[in-house]
Amino acid sequence: MEINQKKIKTMRNIQPVAQARKKLNFRFVKDKIDRPFLIIVLVLLVFGFIMMFSASYAWGLYDADDGYYYIKKQLISGILGLIGMFFVSYLDYHFYQNTKIAFIFFGGALILNFITALVGDEVAGARRWITIAGFQFQPSEILKVAVIVIFSYILAVNWQKFDHWKYSIVPFAIILGLCAVAVAAQRHMSGVLIFGIIGLSLMFVGGVPRKYFWRFIGVLAIAMVLFLVYKVLLDSSGGFSYISERFESWRNPQSDPQGSTYQTYQSLLAIGSGGIFGLGFGESRQKYLYLSESQNDFVFSIICEELGFIGACIVIILFAIFILRGFYIASRSRDRFGMLLVSGITVQIGSQALLNIAVASNAFPNTGVSLPFFSYGGTALLIQLLEMGVLLSVSRQANKSP
Repeated sequence: MEINQKKIKTMRNIQPVAQARKKLNFRFVKDKIDRPFLIIVLVLLVFGFIMMFSASYAWGLYDADDGYYYIKKQLISGILGLIGMFFVSYLDYHFYQNTKIAFIFFGGALILNFITALVGDEVAGARRWITIAGFQFQPSEILKVAVIVIFSYILAVNWQKFDHWKYSIVPFAIILGLCAVAVAAQRHMSGVLIFGIIGLSLMFVGGVPRKYFWRFIGVLAIAMVLFLVYKVLLDSSGGFSYISERFESWRNPQSDPQGSTYQTYQSLLAIGSGGIFGLGFGESRQKYLYLSESQNDFVFSIICEELGFIGACIVIILFAIFILRGFYIASRSRDRFGMLLVSGITVQIGSQALLNIAVASNAFPNTGVSLPFFSYGGTALLIQLLEMGVLLSVSRQANKSP
């Protein structure tokens, strides 16, 4: 009992809960950042630019009569993202540990996603993008960050009340439920999966009692199964019939190589063609309009084709180092809020990378998840780099005594 009391007293000294809720903490920190992590991010970014350019060249010629079309837009997002990353890295991350910031950010992002589901730009039957003032972006990427912030905030300021389920489960169930509805309405089921992974990981790391945590997972699993059964088998509207088609394509990618399994089949051809050492940079054949989304969801397949098994291993190792270093920074954070922010961002990037690689190699059904830092997408890259800024901000204060 004395040990527990000492822990609680120590945590109170580290994190003044009342101040975290009410006081807006806007200040800049100039301590040293975690250089190994910064190097990892820059290596991933440059490697991503190079491979995205190779994968997108043919599609750039086809879509815009310019082989540099996609890489030019990606470079602009990358430069803006780097500027934002370094600025955010100097901003004290406790700025986000504020009631108004956390809830307004989440509420605004959630509303924007519901608006996107209703009036967003429709592409292949899905409404995942919206255009405002001539700028097209994907609001679900913003919502991912908002979820990490609000989960971290609630877990940091309410952790002493987690003995009761209404504090340890209800807020997170409501947040995840709202996000699932908003993103599923966009026909973005992979987004629902990512939100679930982020939310559950933060609840686990944040200290939600195990007896509540595992019951919550059980309820979520049952609800998801019932939802999929209803939508795939019983709902006559057919809005989610593509889910069953993707499961069938995953089970047998050669069943319809000219139809429903075409993308998966071409992806496997690209990976198999690379062998151990690959065909050479720029020598991919599948990127010449055979493999759709080669610059986006299936850029990993082109990496395998051009750089072979060795190149694929390098990408996987880089992401593994990223994850390990991210959790290392989280373990050295000066308080719970910093630890949770870094853990959430690390889990988000790591889970997306894992799912993308699994989809490209047909180890998981096609979910439409992009590969962080590699896939084409200005919104995603910009936000990912801003997230790196938050992580670097936490690392600046990791060595400071509370």
